[in-house]
Amino acid sequence: MSAVRAPLTPRRPLLALGVVWLTTRALMLWLLAHDATLPRLGEGRVAREVWHLYHHWYGVLTHGAFPADDPLWQYPPGAGPLLLSPALLPGLTYFQAFVALTLAADAVTALALTRAGTLPGRSLRGAALWTGGLPLLLHVPLARYDVQVTALAVLSLLALPRSTRACGALAALGALVKVWPALVLIGIPKGRKGPGMTSAAVTAAALLALLTALFDNPFAFLRHQGGRGVQIESLGGTVLLLATRTGWPGEVRYQYGAMEFTGPYVTLVADASLALTAVAFGLLLLWRLRRRHRTPATPYDAALSAVLLFTVTSRVISPQYMIWLIGLAAVCLTSRHTTQRPVAALVTAATAVSAVVYPALYHEVTTCTWTGVTLMLARNGLLAAAAALSFTRLWGAAAAPAGQDAVSCPQVLRERPVPASL
Repeated sequence: MSAVRAPLTPRRPLLALGVVWLTTRALMLWLLAHDATLPRLGEGRVAREVWHLYHHWYGVLTHGAFPADDPLWQYPPGAGPLLLSPALLPGLTYFQAFVALTLAADAVTALALTRAGTLPGRSLRGAALWTGGLPLLLHVPLARYDVQVTALAVLSLLALPRSTRACGALAALGALVKVWPALVLIGIPKGRKGPGMTSAAVTAAALLALLTALFDNPFAFLRHQGGRGVQIESLGGTVLLLATRTGWPGEVRYQYGAMEFTGPYVTLVADASLALTAVAFGLLLLWRLRRRHRTPATPYDAALSAVLLFTVTSRVISPQYMIWLIGLAAVCLTSRHTTQRPVAALVTAATAVSAVVYPALYHEVTTCTWTGVTLMLARNGLLAAAAALSFTRLWGAAAAPAGQDAVSCPQVLRERPVPASL
């Protein structure tokens, strides 16, 4: 009789994840440190966001006001404390402290996904995707605060099985920084929706009240955000980018902190994007109302699907948006019940193309060459396919299996242990 083999220890994959994280982050830091001297990979553009723009806003915020007169300020008031956070590391320059805190948020996210992946019935694929997927964007993640926002969204979803209130509070904190983390609440089970939404509302109201008391002009961002046009990297921008090759007379201009199209039909494309966003919201609402069956992965899958739909229908798709999608796809992959594995593959491919678009060949995009058109068709085609597939699989999983009732037990969000192989 052959001896029964014990389950393999997770130490080796955990060690491998740690080595990959350290190696890739060291490479990302090296790229950021040499940003100004690397041809095609920045030439100073990537790091400028922190040492020029963020640092300027930091100076305004330290005087107790949001930068209301700056059209580039388009973020909710929760972004203020985050941009002030480098002051917590007084021994470093603003740039150094910002990057250090971004790396810390990255490490917390990786550790949370790793811990979730080691639970019974879970998978380390999510931690692997975050660890290996984020560096596909080269050094861009270290010079944007989207890593911190994504960390809040990831922690919110991972907290859901233990505490709906913690999930709601973390989502609210993220939403006050960059709105989209509010979408992670769309998949909360109906029986647990009340405490989660209440926690989110109380957290948001308390923080908003505090920020309104401490800073002037907390809602100035609404005026600047509403004036944005069609960014060249958006789905609508890709349509206009292709149109330039067929004689459309529009132009690309830098405005509202992005390269946007101006010319005939731009307003029509912007309105169409808003209409598609409304349609996406309606589809998600209909899914929630008609959903009969759920698994432990349903809240994760719904969050990824919602953010994908809102991303591809947005007037703006900046390179750092891919950080959000990598983070949410990683959460999905921690569960063996997820329907989003092929979606995660498409998101990863789109992330890799994004690094070619920006910073490597961004000039090709802004000058509307055929190379730029091809790159944007590839990147946004992958994102559109990912969004369609994600929602299709989410919708298909919502129907209860034949002869079974919808899952309603309070332990629905707990993963079932997987027996060890003999």
